[in-house]
Amino acid sequence: MRSRTLRILRAAERPPTPWKNGGGLTREVIVHPPGSDLTRFDWRVSLAEIRAPGPFSSFPGIDRRMAVLEGRLSLSIGEGAGMIATPETPPLTFPGEAAVFAEPCGGPVTDLNVMTRRGRFDSRLTLSTAREPRELNAHAGATLILALSDLVVGCPTGPLSLSSLDAVLIEGESHCAIAPRSGAATFWLVEIQASSSLA
Repeated sequence: MRSRTLRILRAAERPPTPWKNGGGLTREVIVHPPGSDLTRFDWRVSLAEIRAPGPFSSFPGIDRRMAVLEGRLSLSIGEGAGMIATPETPPLTFPGEAAVFAEPCGGPVTDLNVMTRRGRFDSRLTLSTAREPRELNAHAGATLILALSDLVVGCPTGPLSLSSLDAVLIEGESHCAIAPRSGAATFWLVEIQASSSLA
């Protein structure tokens, strides 16, 4: 087994910061390399709050994946037709330099954003729900578990209890199990690896 590191990332420890274009707020979950600003990161995972109509920030050279966690979002991307994105909508993929305009429908929207430097890193974004413990094998690269409900991540270092929007970052190969504290465990699984490794 290759060397691994594991970090717990609490939602309460994420200060809000303005969007790159000033049109909303974002809470950074994790960025690589650590301490990178919005122009130099290789990959970044964040949560955004959209409270008013406006354009997304432009990120040339970045590939984006986005999923709505709460609310309904009217969205137009580039020259494509407009659409309504909800928590039931599969993750959206689009280039960071695309012209994107978003408008919340009936209230604020929270979304999950995964951004990777094109040609260097790729990502996969998967929504999962488990009523029984689910085994998870993290491979080389970075694996992020973002909780949408109260759950427990059983790792070699011991069990970790997560509340909604808490996360666990696993870097390197590892084995763990994800189980609900009650009801079902719902979470987003974010996998990030060097380009072509996720093929």
